[in-house]
Order: sequence, then C-alpha cells, then structure tokens
Amino acid sequence: MSRGGAVMGVENARFAYVHGANVFRGVSFMLDDARTALVGENGAGKSTLLKCLTGELELDDGHVVRSRASKVGYVPQEIPAPFLDLTVREVMERALSRGGGDPINDGWRIDMTVAEIGMSAPAAAGPYAALSGGWQRLVLVATAALLEDPDLLVLDEPTNHLDLENIATLEQWLTQVIKLPMLIVSHDREFLNRVTSRTIFLRTDGAHAFKAPFLAAREALLARDAADARRRSLEEKEIRRLEEVCARYKVWAQKNDLFDKKRKVVETRIRRIEAARTQIYAPRERRLELADGDIEAKAALRIEDMTVATPDARPLIRIERLLIRTGDRVALLGVNGAGKSTLLGALAAAYAARDPYYDGRAKVRFNPGCRLAFFDQSMADLPLGSTLVAYLGAAQAMSERESIQALIKAGFAFKRLDQPIALLSAGERARLMFLRLKAERPNFYLLDEPTNHLDIEGQEDLEIQLVEADVSCLIVSHDRYFTRSAATRFLEIRRGRLIEVEDPDEFFAAQAPAR
Repeated sequence: MSRGGAVMGVENARFAYVHGANVFRGVSFMLDDARTALVGENGAGKSTLLKCLTGELELDDGHVVRSRASKVGYVPQEIPAPFLDLTVREVMERALSRGGGDPINDGWRIDMTVAEIGMSAPAAAGPYAALSGGWQRLVLVATAALLEDPDLLVLDEPTNHLDLENIATLEQWLTQVIKLPMLIVSHDREFLNRVTSRTIFLRTDGAHAFKAPFLAAREALLARDAADARRRSLEEKEIRRLEEVCARYKVWAQKNDLFDKKRKVVETRIRRIEAARTQIYAPRERRLELADGDIEAKAALRIEDMTVATPDARPLIRIERLLIRTGDRVALLGVNGAGKSTLLGALAAAYAARDPYYDGRAKVRFNPGCRLAFFDQSMADLPLGSTLVAYLGAAQAMSERESIQALIKAGFAFKRLDQPIALLSAGERARLMFLRLKAERPNFYLLDEPTNHLDIEGQEDLEIQLVEADVSCLIVSHDRYFTRSAATRFLEIRRGRLIEVEDPDEFFAAQAPAR
C-alpha cells in the first residue's frame, strides 16, 4: 500500500452474532494501492466487516492484518447522530483532530477543505443538520480523506442519499482528487465500475478477489462458478461409475477373492475423489418477484392540466397532458428538487382519494382496473414493531401459512419470521416491502428510489421482474444502470415541464461537474 507501505487485510476472519449465527467466516484478503470494491448480498456482513477493519468491532476468529503506522479514514453508512447537533466546521474540526491536527493552529486546513469542496463560508459555519442528505455525506467523505490524513479510505455506501449531480461530483473526487487506496462498499453498479479497479466478493464461501472493475469481475466470478459446477458434475459422474464397478466386484468376489482386493482399491479411489471434491457456491434462493398485471385497456393513467407543487404551494411541474400506456415503464429524470418524488406522492394521493364512481373529469385518471402500489424510498409506513409474518399476513388473502412460505422463499430464515421488522437491515426491509406489494397484486407501480437499499442481486431481480411482468410503472432513481435497464420511456423535467427524451444518457452526462 502507498503512504509508507501501510498494509491492511484480514486472515480467516469470522464474526458471529450473540446467538451464534455467523455473519461471515473464512474470509481472507489483503488490500493494495487500488480503489477496491467490496460487494455482497444484503446480510453478507459487508458493513460488519468494515467495522472490524476499523476497530469498531472485534472478530471472533482470525485477525486483522494492519501495520502499526497505518491510519484509516472511515465514512459509515449512516450519519452519526451526534453530528446533527454540530456545525459543519465542528464536524471538520473533529476529523482534523482524529488525523492528529490542531483545530486552532491547523484551522487553515479546514478553510482549504471548505474551498476544495465548493462550499460557501456561511454554509460551513452553519448547522450540519441544515445540509441536504447528499451534502452531509459529501462533507464526511471530504473531511475523512483530506483532514484525517489517512493511509486508506473506507467508504460504506457513499452514494446513499446522493442525487446524480452529487454522485458525479463524488466520482470525480475519488478518481481525480483523492489519491488514496480505498475500500468501497456500494450497490451502485455504474458507480463501482467507474471508480474501482479491483473487486472483492464477500459470500458465504469466503472472499473472492479480482483485479478488475465490478462488471468484468462479476463475469469472471460467474465463469469460475460455472467451471466449478462442471468439474463437480464430472466428479459426481466418476464416483457413480466407480460405485457401479465396486458393486460388480462385490458380486464377483464371492467366487474369486481377487475381486475383493480390487473392490477395496476402487473404494479407496472413491474416498480420495470425495475428499478432494470441488466445492460449488450455492447462493440463497430469494428471488424478488412482482405480481403480473391485468389492465386490459391501453391507457393505464391519463393526466391533464395538473400542477405539482410543494407543501407551501410553490409550483414545481406543470403537466398539460400525459398518457401512460399499459406496460409502459417510465423513468422520471430531473435535478434534485425538480419535483420527481413530489409527483409520485401526488399521484399516490390522487389514487387513494379517487371516487368509487370514477370521475372522468379528474386531472389524474387511473384506469378503473388499476391496482396501485407505491414504494416510498423512506419506507416510513413500515410498522417496525410488527413481526415479519404479521406484516405480510395483513395483505389481502394471505394466510399465516402462505405468509411463512412466501417469506422463506424470499430468503428470510424461519427463525427470524417472528422477530420485529426493526431488526432487519435496510435491504431486508426493502425486500419485505416488495413482498407485501406483490401479495396485494398491483398492476401499476410508483417506485421512488427502489434500489436504494437492495443489493446487486436484488436490483437485477427487480429489473427482470419489471421487464417480464405485465405492469406499468413510474420510476424515480439515481441508479443509472437500473434506469437504463428497467425503463422503456424517459421523461425529463425541464424548467417545470415534462419533456420526453429518447434515452437518459444526455441527462446523465449533464450532471457531471465541470472538469
């Protein structure tokens, strides 16, 4: 590693919860000078492993390899609660102190950092809590990298709560400004592919490292899994053949002892093959599925003469006429604050308030056969005190037995089904919400940042289901890869109007900061 040859990694690491279930085990890897992605499904233990690397938690077995002189800059997934009571400058002073600096004598470094990230002096002097969620995270990344003077930068889901402009800014910082080795946990595939050059996959069978960006590394991992599966199949075939030989020798040995000796030789060979049998990875079966739709008419949603406004009545979007056809998957594009999420909320409210005898003169007119599902990025409606079974069982026509079967099929362990939702990770909560939505059999989805907390496998499942299910949907997402893959139409909010565009790439490119 650079900066004096500092090193960091883990050897045969294991961490378990108090009740004994392993979060991960048998994990070994060493980091180098690269920007390294750490990828794994929800619940694989990525955030826990980062906390072990930084000293916040201790391993149950194995050990962290770390040179004494090395310093680690760490940005956690969640904003530390005490920071919300501080000013921006006080947050930076704490980072400077962690790096060995003196906030009084080295205050000029804070001033330089404020200028470096393009923040105004009044904003830096103001409350940290007053910043947007995206800027709160950008400040933590910048201060960890520039003020803590680390040898290694560790980032846990750094794109959470960032809009496209801030994601592009972060990409530029990490690739052009911050010259440090990094370990980055993220589910944003495009971000990982742009920023990292090395990938470590954390799975139940250990850690698997590749000297390649995420997409190329993923292909290499899948190819290796396929080769292992073919090799295992050949081994099983050879074992079956030898067992048949043994069976014949056993019969023939009744007349000739020579065949009994041959049988023992073959049995020894079988034991050797079994002992060296190729281990194959079996991922958890937890497919994310959406219900099939059945809207028969061509128009799923019509909007005419609608104004979308903020709670204080400030107009955001003016929609003269918009038609969403059955099967349309429409991505809403727009800068932060343009009104994308507000529009989804307004449509959800219009659906909930519609008269049973449909008013054909309404500004928002859903098809009478429409059954709407709204995925809110905050997941604020989740009853955290409820159990998984009770929450899913509250869906229409779901018995307790059906709820249990559906939860197990979705990858939730049986022993966790009676636990409160509050104990689930954010990714597991998102999966649970989609499972509940499916049980309600919607055919029109309003999806507000649906991939925020899903792991990469979950994102891919959602993409496949949206493509295969006969549903209509409106999507708001900062995930560029998901937006390109899932949507069939693209509407951009420009100066308060909806403009249909051919693809999202021009909009994405416009969000990149000036070089």
